[in-house]
Amino acid sequence: MMGHTHAMTGAIAWLGLAPPLAALPLLTESSRFIETGIMVGALGPAELIAGAIICAGAAMLPDLDHPSATIAQTFGPVTWLLSKGVSWLAGGHRGATHSLAFAVALGLGTHWLANTYPIGRDIMVVLLIGLALRAIGVGIPGNKLGSAMVNIGMTAGLYAVFLSLGVGYAWLGLAVGVGCLIHVVGDCMTERGCPVLWPLGVKFVLPWKIGIKTGKKFEQKILAPLLSVAIIGLLFWRLAPV
Repeated sequence: MMGHTHAMTGAIAWLGLAPPLAALPLLTESSRFIETGIMVGALGPAELIAGAIICAGAAMLPDLDHPSATIAQTFGPVTWLLSKGVSWLAGGHRGATHSLAFAVALGLGTHWLANTYPIGRDIMVVLLIGLALRAIGVGIPGNKLGSAMVNIGMTAGLYAVFLSLGVGYAWLGLAVGVGCLIHVVGDCMTERGCPVLWPLGVKFVLPWKIGIKTGKKFEQKILAPLLSVAIIGLLFWRLAPV
């Protein structure tokens, strides 16, 4: 699947799953809420929206194994070099990063980082916001440097807004794990499948074998608009006053 499709499914997964999981200590510790009169389980509106953006960015992380993917172009040479290294370690595209083990390890690792090193947590948040913005097309067409600069500026702006709203990130690890997992599920709907049980090499395709072809008409003209409508609908539903 293409980057924007992965990002949108990540946002949908968070908007759909976060409220039912909001009672978990993982989500509620250290979270601060804004006095808006609207609550979503134990998550405030700011946490819900921030989580959707961050989960959308996390849904791009498995493609760090592909130097030509959207994620590798997000922050110019920095993310490109990171992608080259991950590709080598993962054994190429749709290798180790497209697995259940990667999603769990990255989710737990991020949770540990967020609770141990605040600076590391903030760097991770900024990276994921940037990935989400890049995935949905924020930038200047045909200008990689300009796109990177625009992305950096908007990422900093969003991070500052979340900071001013007092967003807590106790749920960061869960958002990252869910985002990575939904990416794997999405790629299992394509013809190539994914090594879900890596290090086992067998590629899994979902039982009904949808066989979506990456970047073709169905994904761009039908699936993307449907996912956009789903995101808007979930936002209205989750943020509507009780």
